Amino acid sequence: ACGDGEVDASHGAEFLTSTAAPAPRAAQDSATSIAEGFRGSEDGRVFTIAPGPEATQQMLDAMVQLLPGDVLEFECGFFELDRGLLLQATEDIVVRGCGMNETMLSFRNSVNATGIEANFVRGIAIEDLTTLDTPGDGIKFVGVKWGSARNVRTMWSGGVCREEGVGCIDASDFKERIQVSCTKPPMNEGDPAPDYVPSRESGRYGIYPVNSENVVVEGVESVGASDAGIYTGQMRNSIIRNSRAIYNVFGFEIENVQAAEYDNNLAECNTAAYLIYDLENLGWYGDRTVMRNNVAWNNNTYNFAPPHTLVGRVPRGTGMITLGYDRIEAYNNRFTDHSTASVLYVSYALIDGKGGTADRRLDQYSEGVHIYNNTFENSGYDPGAPAISDILGGHTAKLLPILVAYKNPEKPRKGAHVVWDGMLDDLDADCPWPKDNDGNPVAANELGRPVMGNQHPNPDCTYNAYKFDEAGDRKMPQWGACIHDNEYSPESTRYMNLNGNRGFELPMALMEKDWGIFKPSRLFDAIGALFDMDASTDLAELDCQARYGKLLPPLKPVVIPPFERSGEFDPAPADEVIARLCVNQGADRINWSALERVNCPDLADYNLFADDQDPRSMPNERGVPYALNSKLFSDYAVKYRVLFVPPGKQIEYRDRASHGDNANLLFPAGTVIAKTFAHANEPENTEHVIETRLLIKRVNSKGNVFWRGLPYVWKTDDNGKAVAKLAMGGLTTAASWHFTDSESGVLQVGQTDRYLVPDANTCVNCHGNDDRPAGAAPIGPKVRHLNRTYKPETAFMSGEGQAAFPAQNQLQYWVDKGLLRGAPAFEIDNVTKIASNVEHVPRWNVPGDSGHPADSDEDIEARLRGYMEINCQHCHNPHGTAKNTGFFLDVFRDVNATYGICKPPTAAGHSGTCGREAVIVPGKSEASILDCRVAHPQAGEAYDPARAMPSVARTVMHDEAVALMRRWIDTVVDADYENGTACL
Repeated sequence: ACGDGEVDASHGAEFLTSTAAPAPRAAQDSATSIAEGFRGSEDGRVFTIAPGPEATQQMLDAMVQLLPGDVLEFECGFFELDRGLLLQATEDIVVRGCGMNETMLSFRNSVNATGIEANFVRGIAIEDLTTLDTPGDGIKFVGVKWGSARNVRTMWSGGVCREEGVGCIDASDFKERIQVSCTKPPMNEGDPAPDYVPSRESGRYGIYPVNSENVVVEGVESVGASDAGIYTGQMRNSIIRNSRAIYNVFGFEIENVQAAEYDNNLAECNTAAYLIYDLENLGWYGDRTVMRNNVAWNNNTYNFAPPHTLVGRVPRGTGMITLGYDRIEAYNNRFTDHSTASVLYVSYALIDGKGGTADRRLDQYSEGVHIYNNTFENSGYDPGAPAISDILGGHTAKLLPILVAYKNPEKPRKGAHVVWDGMLDDLDADCPWPKDNDGNPVAANELGRPVMGNQHPNPDCTYNAYKFDEAGDRKMPQWGACIHDNEYSPESTRYMNLNGNRGFELPMALMEKDWGIFKPSRLFDAIGALFDMDASTDLAELDCQARYGKLLPPLKPVVIPPFERSGEFDPAPADEVIARLCVNQGADRINWSALERVNCPDLADYNLFADDQDPRSMPNERGVPYALNSKLFSDYAVKYRVLFVPPGKQIEYRDRASHGDNANLLFPAGTVIAKTFAHANEPENTEHVIETRLLIKRVNSKGNVFWRGLPYVWKTDDNGKAVAKLAMGGLTTAASWHFTDSESGVLQVGQTDRYLVPDANTCVNCHGNDDRPAGAAPIGPKVRHLNRTYKPETAFMSGEGQAAFPAQNQLQYWVDKGLLRGAPAFEIDNVTKIASNVEHVPRWNVPGDSGHPADSDEDIEARLRGYMEINCQHCHNPHGTAKNTGFFLDVFRDVNATYGICKPPTAAGHSGTCGREAVIVPGKSEASILDCRVAHPQAGEAYDPARAMPSVARTVMHDEAVALMRRWIDTVVDADYENGTACL
């Protein structure tokens, strides 16, 4: 099943060779019509990593150097890596091992959630290796354009490995244990599991390309993922072929993808085999998937996903599910031995209960579904019953197996080969065409459907007139389904139309706490329906040729366009060029030539500070110290920020009024932002300076602008001199602190042995977005964060160095010094020194700084939102690395489902949800996922990289911020917030 002959396909192998011959579409389906996808040019350098104690550092040192054409190669053997491999802001890169059975990368003790991650990379190929026991995802692409995963495996040891550290795959047994068969999956938790023991503590996704374009997944295998094994989502153009998924919750998943293919894959011993669906509240919705020549066999493992996720509600024993997705063509597939059904064709209106989803941009119904020339065997023999806790918890989706079993008129208490919920929407003639944020009509796709995502306002109704003709009749079969010419084994019911939840209105209303069901008229109808609940089994209702004289047309194959380099990345400069430029010019002259071109080995080579041994000293030339209203929390480090603008250049003023909600100041090429991190010990009158990070805005040889992030670590040399050395691979060190915060007056005391200086690629993880210049663009220097007076974060400097800088409104100071152009005339308040006529985000830890009465509901919310923006929004925005979550924290965004109110998790796994139902549950911080993530690790709790948020920059809990967050959720957020009743 996996192309290279290395994987034991177990009992499913016979099905791949016996699949029926393809339908007469050979010309369209030939390999020549599908581009192979990105493979890498390999015309650059090869960095080779050997197993052993130095492997992690070798990997980190290599990964920050990768440029177009380079290869990062792992030798054969077992690698124990305590950091993840992160690739950022580069292109045309290959990462490879010497075979998926020969190169094992174990991330069991990694401080990063993901094993191999590529963010905003143009052209990335991962080949010939296995990732083991990642805390989160195995191999992840975010914002990738042209990517491939070929002949790789992602796997978790299962059992109690991650939870108790027992039974983990290691160097002594990996050869045997990576070969997993499918003989008898455990249908219920606790059943014997002779082949593999699944675990809810396993990572979320195996292969996980998301928010990307032009991705091929080929010849891969995933074992044990607690969400989906092999996934492509929220993207355009994806192909999954010749691959195998075993003992995952979902074997394969296509989510919100525009143009996708499943081709010649094997799913066995998962909870469910194949999923094609649209998830609500995301950036776009999918359309057009072809599923051909695949096998689904014996996918009957109990569901071990977090129960409150959509995947956690999937019934075991399912071959394929489609939900809220248009245009699916499934042919020449084989479905065998599924205890609930081979195909579940359902809508959100059924599984989400009353009212369906609150996202009215999403069409709840799968339409244009074409299922033909498939083989169905032994389906629906044992639909599982929901747990009592699910029923009491109101999880109506868990009723689906009972709904299927008790509605079957032919074989009571059995499922069927194909199950359709029978639900289609009626024309809403009064619903207007939806509009964008500017009040203009949104665009339409080729089918006449509005093109929307969570960047658009949630309309008051779901527009569906495009499905109906002028007479109000549904356009068929375009907005229906065609099922024909399949082969069904006789022991199972061929087809069931559930006619919705007819007959189950009373129990479902009780689960949803809909007490209106006891109104006499509704109660009478519900009781009557109990005697008329049977499903229809007449497949003729979906015989399109007989009913409409035509079938749905074949869908176009997915074509991956040819890859071309962007030209944004220059080759590495020669050593002699670095040596020539990196020379301290003395006096107060900044080395602008070196800053613009090369990464100097010593920070002093740039001569940014008056004292080259102290980055807290006054900056040279036009350097300007600055402070933010709220700052990123970094294990209680105090920070010294300095802006350097090249001579003769100015910053262009941009704010919300002129450039939208997330406007950043436009810095000229050559700008440098320096940020020094230190930990103060005021009783001892010391301050330990750990690192200085630079963000440099450069221009490459093709004229493309990009930001380069450089980390420098401070140490003492042999002569007793303080020096800052370039540390592209980062560093982990111990830190302690004892100081009084200058804003809040709160005493901060603590320590950590895991303070992390990020590697150069991790900089881009936070600072990179697809709406900013390439690389590590700055986050904090926005008008709303700079609108304040300058003030250092501690009293340690006692008026010396940068502590002596003028305490004036920073924006006005920049204008006065000729650094900032295009700004309005600021109206500075004489007391607060805040410009009242431009935006301002309050200091999160100063009650009343919002302008509202101190500790009022409005003040608490404004301060909490300021904190969440500076700490989380750099990823959680429609262009960031967490845009796939649909959870956004822009400070001006409405507080509704996209801000987390009653929003179910998109993809967080057990660690990332703590078993909780929604991101923010009004009035209940203890039930909110946000609290689970931000309040980790609490005292005595082991650090879990798959849980902690933010996922970088901190290893201890920010106690004061967590207290403010809990106060906001518990005392401010209530059911009156938009979507606030959806999880109560």
